[in-house]
Amino acid sequence: MARRGFSYTVHSGRTVALVGESGCGKTTLLYLVQRLYDTANPSNELTPGDQTINQPESGVFLDGINIKYFSPRWLRQQIGIVAQEPELFDISLADNIAYGDNSRKVSMEEIIEASMQANIHDFVMSLPKGYQTMAGSGGSHLSGGQKQRIAIARALVRHPSILLLDEATSALDAESERLVQSALDSAACDTKGVHRTCLVVAHRLSTVQTADTVVVIQRGQKMESGSPKTLLEAKGAYYALYHASKISEP
Repeated sequence: MARRGFSYTVHSGRTVALVGESGCGKTTLLYLVQRLYDTANPSNELTPGDQTINQPESGVFLDGINIKYFSPRWLRQQIGIVAQEPELFDISLADNIAYGDNSRKVSMEEIIEASMQANIHDFVMSLPKGYQTMAGSGGSHLSGGQKQRIAIARALVRHPSILLLDEATSALDAESERLVQSALDSAACDTKGVHRTCLVVAHRLSTVQTADTVVVIQRGQKMESGSPKTLLEAKGAYYALYHASKISEP
């Protein structure tokens, strides 16, 4: 990935947290990964397995190939996204979750499996209509944490190789944050125990302590990176952000 000189390699199966002040470019990097933004003019698209091609020096690369050579549709099928404020539609909870992969018919077994991994299954089953409970503005009132866990299940139902988490707990109270963070930690692995590649944009730095690596970004550039423990001990940019966030917490 590159943005104003930013360069970093995310290894498969690792959880990498992107932290920094508002406006530093964290969410922009997630947009680049999804090809919502492009770094240069699009080139001809290829499918996985095509012969090696000459690559530009800048861009976002997947297994060494610039993602602009992949179709946006194929690329986005590999990605699950959990945003800060998820939108639930005026349909059943089951259909809201199944909407995460609208390229095929998602089975009820898959919906339940994703919900269990997102730690929302027991809550759904406690409702009188279970998964047929209506959501959205005309349906059942759900808390922020419950909506967020439905959104996690929606992201997981497509079996993504890459999971993007954009400040997924920043709008929640402490107890809801704990439940959602537990669901996110569970979502980092698939049902076979294989670790997904996760990119996490975080405002509350207390939520990135389980990340493999933290990358501190300032004005679109990488300032430092390392494990949370290593960066705290180094007492650099991450140390300053961490203690500033502690002071601002209620």
